[in-house]
Amino acid sequence: MNKDLRKIAIENSEEIIREWSKEINKLRSENYTADISDELFENNNEEFVNVILSSIKGTGSTKIVKDFSDRIIKLGWPLSYITDGLLVFSKVTTHTILNKFEQLDSEFMSETLDTVESWVQPIIRQLVNEYSVSWEHVVSLQRIALQELSAPLIPVMDNITIMPLIGTIDTERAKFIMENLLEGVMRHNAEVVLIDITGVPVVDTMVAHHLFQATEAVRLLGAKCILVGIRPEIAQTIVNLGINFSNLPTKSTLKKGFLLALEVTNKSIVEMDNKAQSIDELLGLDKGSEKGHAHSNIETT
Repeated sequence: MNKDLRKIAIENSEEIIREWSKEINKLRSENYTADISDELFENNNEEFVNVILSSIKGTGSTKIVKDFSDRIIKLGWPLSYITDGLLVFSKVTTHTILNKFEQLDSEFMSETLDTVESWVQPIIRQLVNEYSVSWEHVVSLQRIALQELSAPLIPVMDNITIMPLIGTIDTERAKFIMENLLEGVMRHNAEVVLIDITGVPVVDTMVAHHLFQATEAVRLLGAKCILVGIRPEIAQTIVNLGINFSNLPTKSTLKKGFLLALEVTNKSIVEMDNKAQSIDELLGLDKGSEKGHAHSNIETT
């Protein structure tokens, strides 16, 4: 009987596809696909139902399922689209098969339900598994990319670098900050590192401890850290926690920290007398760029 039911499903595949498409369109607002264009949605539906039918016919391969799952991931479609599509296919297929018989009993109906479910369940497991693996791979790549952006060390002048920190600092990120900081100090031959915590929302005992460890490690390399971006609430938190930052220079703004860094590295800002130059002259974009560069308003010594 199982083979007969499979034959009926295959012979009526066009009807099943038609009814499946109607049902899956009704669920667009529920499985978060309503914003997808109609053309893309229909094309993807056609590919999806062909993957299911190929598996039922036994003509499909695991590569077809994997390729479809990878495509869904890259398009950013939700997992609910896959699960809803397979559940709807099971319902529509069962209904189509039962409609081909005039007389039905409970035993035959139960057998039909079990048979169709046995077709769909392996596809559900494979598709969901492929989706999960692909998604985990994407998330892993994104995590690596975010880590690389989470603690950049930016050289702004000879021997002066800045590390702007944004967001919450946990133990894993603190470890990455430490590694990137020490590597950057050596690579850029930095004498002073400005650690800007303006974008760090909370500085608790753990965060302060990690920052203190990082600055001590930099000191062992012969460089100096200046902590900038100390907001009033952060200053109050540090005092209440009893954290000792007496050996670490701190400034409320990046500008004040940069001025201190210039002083530490024996540099200073000198204002020139001729302040009538145009922006083009200062940037060296006009014909007299060499002259404009020689008479810039502000220079360091």
